[in-house]
Amino acid sequence: MTRRPSAAARLCVVGATLTLLAAASCERSSHTTSKLDRALREWIEHPTATARVLIRTRPGVSDRVIHRLTARGARWTASMPMPDLIAADVSVDALRGAVRDKDVIRVSSDAVVKSLGNGSFSNYLYQGIAPAVQLIEMKVLDKNGNGYTSDVINAINFVVQNRSRLHLGVINLSLGHPIYEPAASDPLVQAVENAVQAGIVVVVSAGNFGGDIATHEPAYAGITSPGNAPDAITVGALDTNQTVTRADDSVAWYSSRGPTWYDGFQKPDLVAPGSHLVSDVSIASTIYSNYPGGITWVGGKPFLRLSGTSMSAPVVSGVVAAMLDANRSNHPGAPLTPNAVKAILEFTALPLQNADALTQGAGALNAAGAIALAAAIDPSQPVGAWWLTKGIETWTTIAGQTLAWGQRVVWGDRVIWGNQIYTNDPAWALRVVWGDRVVWGDRVVWGNSTVWDGNPAVWGSRVVWGDILIGQTNGTTVTWGSLPGDVTANRVVWGDLQGLNIAPTSLSWGALERAVISSPGNLAVS
Repeated sequence: MTRRPSAAARLCVVGATLTLLAAASCERSSHTTSKLDRALREWIEHPTATARVLIRTRPGVSDRVIHRLTARGARWTASMPMPDLIAADVSVDALRGAVRDKDVIRVSSDAVVKSLGNGSFSNYLYQGIAPAVQLIEMKVLDKNGNGYTSDVINAINFVVQNRSRLHLGVINLSLGHPIYEPAASDPLVQAVENAVQAGIVVVVSAGNFGGDIATHEPAYAGITSPGNAPDAITVGALDTNQTVTRADDSVAWYSSRGPTWYDGFQKPDLVAPGSHLVSDVSIASTIYSNYPGGITWVGGKPFLRLSGTSMSAPVVSGVVAAMLDANRSNHPGAPLTPNAVKAILEFTALPLQNADALTQGAGALNAAGAIALAAAIDPSQPVGAWWLTKGIETWTTIAGQTLAWGQRVVWGDRVIWGNQIYTNDPAWALRVVWGDRVVWGDRVVWGNSTVWDGNPAVWGSRVVWGDILIGQTNGTTVTWGSLPGDVTANRVVWGDLQGLNIAPTSLSWGALERAVISSPGNLAVS
């Protein structure tokens, strides 16, 4: 049977399957290091030869800062496409000089990143969600699978600059590193936010730090950067047990839970199938050599079976591509905004029993419901107007079972109930930051916080990242970020999952993947 490319062939999904090799470090308060993220604060105390960094300067002075960095012995410097951002390889003396420089606002780690179809290769046995989509892969890694955060930022900026010429609609980022600083100063998060403000939907993996490797005991606050970007669609992993029915679905034990470090954001936004997913693989690739247990053969051709939120994110990206295509086909006048796409995904999601919002977000991905609702919306309608063009049934039938949509949107850390998605609400507009409640005015009545109202009793004593200090608690709420000097042990939130052994410089994501591959019932976590 010959397949005709649909209009979706004009929609490009930009993908990256990367994993950041990074280490968590304890917070230190010092005026000499206040401009540094916590990874660099650790490094400056125990420096190696040089460190790659991203330096944010005051507007219009980056050339002067580059000159001073060079004079202080920086091995190389380069201006980034983002305004007032510099990449550099610096010695500890040059880094200390940068911290003292009045033109420097912030210095972040240029963290090392490590790498981990249309279905015709398997005779359509393993077909993707959007098989007619045009994929553009942005290569940010070298032949050994290594790269830097600055490379990822450059790739995102390229997508933004070439969005119209290449018809780019979606960016998939299956990557993450421990959160070293608040989202407002994280360069990778800001690159994601900039892409969303340009009208591009950005889908990000939540991370694979949702539980103890040996016991699978749940752990919280394992969301990785840039999954803490407010406007990103952050995706956790769903285990479908390889069945069609949704009755036996559950959130995968490894799927990172919220809230996010420093900011306490509600994440993930939703969960999607991520366990034991199969796709084609190059026999010349490193991942093919490193994971022989995941290889499966179909018609004499090799495929790789993997698990992880890096698998879940592309599932959602494929659905988003189909949503944009369905909407554009019916209503070519104006595109759906990223906020509208995110709201549709959450509104149509299928809530899971026995899983809190910090674990599942709005619920499990409902591809059929999301595409149907997207097709019925006319984005060209005036702001505030009803934009549904036909009636919508708020349920989806899967495997003979009728499943009700959640019909809720998690805005920031508050749940919005009602039919706001049926109108062109100001909240769905471009450049409205997800979670900003000012835009709603008095149009909604806010419910309890998904993060703070009673929930610290659940997650506060089960925080991921080993014994790293992350916040201060009074028993009901947690203060994130910088702590006062009088903090005592009984007022500090510590992780009790020592088995993860995620302490400063102790464990790379690559090592974590190898640990998981040997676990019963799991092939790999990417």
